[in-house]
Amino acid sequence: MCAVKTLSVALGNRSYPIYIGSGLLDDASRLMPHLVAKQVLIVTNDRVAPLYLEKVKRLFSGLRCHAVVLPDGEKHKSLETMNLIFDALIREKHSRTTTLVALGGGVIGDMTGFAAACYQRGVAFMQIPTTLLAQVDSSVGGKTGVNHPLGKNMIGAFHQPECVLIDVETLNTLPDREYRSGLAEVIKYGLINDKPFYEWLQENADLLLQRNSDALVHAIECSCSNKANIVAVDEKEMGVRALLNYGHTFGHAIEAWQNYTGYLHGEAIAIGSVIAAELSVSLGLLSQKDGNAVRTIMARLGLPTCAPAGMTADDFIEFMRRDKKILDGSLRLILLEAIGKAVIKDSVPIDLIKRAIDACREDVGR
Repeated sequence: MCAVKTLSVALGNRSYPIYIGSGLLDDASRLMPHLVAKQVLIVTNDRVAPLYLEKVKRLFSGLRCHAVVLPDGEKHKSLETMNLIFDALIREKHSRTTTLVALGGGVIGDMTGFAAACYQRGVAFMQIPTTLLAQVDSSVGGKTGVNHPLGKNMIGAFHQPECVLIDVETLNTLPDREYRSGLAEVIKYGLINDKPFYEWLQENADLLLQRNSDALVHAIECSCSNKANIVAVDEKEMGVRALLNYGHTFGHAIEAWQNYTGYLHGEAIAIGSVIAAELSVSLGLLSQKDGNAVRTIMARLGLPTCAPAGMTADDFIEFMRRDKKILDGSLRLILLEAIGKAVIKDSVPIDLIKRAIDACREDVGR
């Protein structure tokens, strides 16, 4: 068993720890200090529940512990589905001192956190992410919410968890496609803020694809550390936190265009990252060598790199204009000046954006 790593998201009296290790779901000691009282509602989905719900229930033995099992999938990340959480809380008479526990991937974490932010005007919650994507991204930082048919994560709140417990053993049951999807967010941290980590990813790509436990703990620790440092400086995305959206404006457009039934989130972000790198090159911000490197590392880790067939550049622009990161009507994009250095750019010419999108298609020679 590898040593447990503990990080902190430094937000004053709302600071909280991130625990990373192997076999953490066998030990309740790290969760107990973060309970507000003796009421717990575990929120999970119908894919994760058969694997881990009973194990997590045992962590809270002796408490008033209930569970609600939601349908799995991004298409269920809605206000309608979130009402099932409220139904359970009210039916089981949970008070303002209850603690919600998000057991699952990013959809479960986002909905549980948003429900916690809303129930009786705010209750505590914990994150137990079981997908790589959730472990390195959505479980940390307090962004919660649901989708709207016209845009991703358009309805939500900032609500920080009491703690995040990451057991890398849960990744053993994750399908290959979903596991690789999470690697897109891991790569992101190297691209935007941490060149040494990017170089480590290049050297250890095979170990990550093999799900080596030590390599995973290191990758998750580096990812969470990068995110925690940024969130501590800019909790509500008024400045530097926007850098975490590298690849996301393009990626979210893909997801919305496909009505959340095509590419997985990380796959869409991988494509968005390649498009953003292409645009960075066309603007003279990034060298062609580094632009190609973004495409290469995504492909090496089994991620798609080409815009979806049938999705035109105009389609991209239409959905990007609906993105919540629009600032005063202007597209705000996160681009690269170098591997390990991202920048925020406003008012990029639309024709250059379209050209970058069209350059990232399967039938375009490189």
